[in-house]
Amino acid sequence: MPLRETLARVDADLAAGRVPVARQRLRGLVSSFPHDLALRRRLAEVYRLYGDAAEAGRWMYLEEDHDADETAAFEARYGSRRQRMKALAWRGPEAVAGTSFAEGRLVAVRTACAEELGRPVDWDDPASYQDDPEEYEETTSEPWTVGGVLAGVGCLVGSLAFLAIWVNGVFALFD
Repeated sequence: MPLRETLARVDADLAAGRVPVARQRLRGLVSSFPHDLALRRRLAEVYRLYGDAAEAGRWMYLEEDHDADETAAFEARYGSRRQRMKALAWRGPEAVAGTSFAEGRLVAVRTACAEELGRPVDWDDPASYQDDPEEYEETTSEPWTVGGVLAGVGCLVGSLAFLAIWVNGVFALFD
C-alpha cells in the first residue's frame, strides 16, 4: 500500500478512535521507511496518546525539538547503548538522516555502542551490536524431551476440550 494511502488510513483510524491500529500502521511505515523523520514524529504523537513517554522519546530521539523528559524516559527504558541502537530501528548510513541533529545523534549512539562493546558496530548488522554476537547466531533446536512432549500434548488436549465445550454451547443455542 502506498505511503499516502497508509497515512490516510492512519488519520481515519485516529479519528475513529482506533489508536492501536494507527500505531501498528505507523510502526510498519517506520520499519519500511526508517529514514523518514516525519513518520517517527507521528508515531511519537500516537504513543503520547497512550501516555507512554519512553516510546514517545524513542521516536522523537532524532528530533532537535524532542522533549527532555521523554528522552530521559527512553534512555532509562533502553539503558545500554546497544539497546538504544536496536530500539531506534535505523538502517543505513547516518548521513541520510535528513538533519544534522539526527545525524549527530545517530553517530553518537553508534560510537558509544562501539565503545561499550569494544568493537565496531553497524546499523545494518544487528548482530554487531548484541552483547555476544555468537549468542544470536542461528542454533539448532534441542532434542525433544518427554516433559516437552507431555506439555505439548496437554496443551493440545486442553484446546480440544475447550473447543468441544464451545461447540456444544453453540449447538445448545439452536436447540
